[in-house]
Amino acid sequence: MRIVSGSYRGRRLKTLSGGALRPTSDQVRETIFDVIGERIRGASFLDLYAGSGAVGLEALSRDADRVVFVEHHRPAAEVIRQNLAALEIRSGFRVIVSTTETAIGRLASEGEKFDFIFLDPPYAEIGEYHFTLRACSRSGILAPAAYLLAEHSRHCRLEDQYGLLIRSRLLRHGDSQLSIYRVSNPDPRTVVSPI
Repeated sequence: MRIVSGSYRGRRLKTLSGGALRPTSDQVRETIFDVIGERIRGASFLDLYAGSGAVGLEALSRDADRVVFVEHHRPAAEVIRQNLAALEIRSGFRVIVSTTETAIGRLASEGEKFDFIFLDPPYAEIGEYHFTLRACSRSGILAPAAYLLAEHSRHCRLEDQYGLLIRSRLLRHGDSQLSIYRVSNPDPRTVVSPI
């Protein structure tokens, strides 16, 4: 697995062996950041169920201002730290080792806001998608013009709306799908460019 583009393009990333993780493929990561485009520059990015950290690392490679990685599995969180160290990334990130529920609550209590949130729970844990989308919507961690991107199986049917989040696009890529949600009521002073 490699970084697809940006300042760390082509650099190899570690992942856990033995199928403990299902890393987001290079093709899906490329699709994610083709959709986000130049909006990633200077943005705050939350990588939930981060696994090896590939998506958040891709965001840093493409000049995101900061990335928060959330991963409850300690060996996977250690892989994220090893990947950051191998890329010699020393700032602009935070690794939280906890459940997504706990992390969202902590980030909300700290007043954190994110321009982009990516989530990719295990495909079989459909309840995690619904819970996390609702939690992100009501927690206050969404910036006024935020987007949330959820990678899921084509067999997983997500709702078109979760509170403030309205699905604006659904992209299919093999067995994977990418649901893109936007905040439905952004600050009227904020110009929202559609994705």
